[in-house]
Amino acid sequence: MKKNVIVSLADSNYFNLLNELIDSIKQFDQSNSVAICILDAGLQKDQLNKLSDKVDEIKSAEWDIQVSSIKVRGKEWLKSQVSRAFLPKYFPNYEKYLWIDCDAWVNDWNTVDLYFKACENGKLGITQTIGPGYRIMSKVNWLFGKIAVIKSQNFKHAISSKIGMDNARKLAFAPHVNIGVFSLEKKSTCWDVWQKNLETTLKSGKIFGSEGLAINMSIYIDNIETEFLPLNCNWIASNLLPKFDEKEQIFVEPYLPNSKIGIMHLAAGIWDNKKDMRIDNSVKIQIKTLENKSISKSLRFGQ
Repeated sequence: MKKNVIVSLADSNYFNLLNELIDSIKQFDQSNSVAICILDAGLQKDQLNKLSDKVDEIKSAEWDIQVSSIKVRGKEWLKSQVSRAFLPKYFPNYEKYLWIDCDAWVNDWNTVDLYFKACENGKLGITQTIGPGYRIMSKVNWLFGKIAVIKSQNFKHAISSKIGMDNARKLAFAPHVNIGVFSLEKKSTCWDVWQKNLETTLKSGKIFGSEGLAINMSIYIDNIETEFLPLNCNWIASNLLPKFDEKEQIFVEPYLPNSKIGIMHLAAGIWDNKKDMRIDNSVKIQIKTLENKSISKSLRFGQ
């Protein structure tokens, strides 16, 4: 019986990305000891058939917290903003859960091991979106040259979700954590704290981003035990492009010591001529190699 599981979710539009994520996991022999489970948020029948031969379980995602139908507007994929906080309900037979967004893929298996290690003893394993090369921590608008109007992601979502000004201020300049990759044990009390905060954020705020705000609240307001992992464990390429090691044929961090990217995450999209690499696999961009050459390359798995 497999004790650890990797979980993701997709609708029909993101099927190809989901399929690439699964292939990126299965390229490693170590994946044989880890289950792969999928939440279906609008996949087509033929897509489900293709996945059924590659994964251990597929379950239909639900609205685990009641959400206004006006907010939903038929966007089944928005269930990802709710259902990931209830993974033990969907897949109860595992001890440790690693969630990876379907627009991410595994580049180095050591990162998978690190996430499963990070969540031991009930802790949350997650990565802050801050590291060497990040030039902007939070966006602000300057009035009269000296008065700052905070525009940080956490603060903006906190205000729209009406969680209270005191709590919003606690989040304003806290390093944002991206919920696209995280790990938790089944027995962790973090699930309950996160779900409670998610109920709060969904009442007044938008569905998209609600789960991220809720986990940031859990970390910075409720002080849940957290193991913060290195940036390469959830490399958001739209924030900072990687470099490519042509000798080893692998993506690496752009700064010394040029560690391997563990999980490549295409959150927010990688755009060229108004085309998103996540949707159009022909999209390529210019990135640097370790020899400082500029090459045209896709950041998708197997491209």
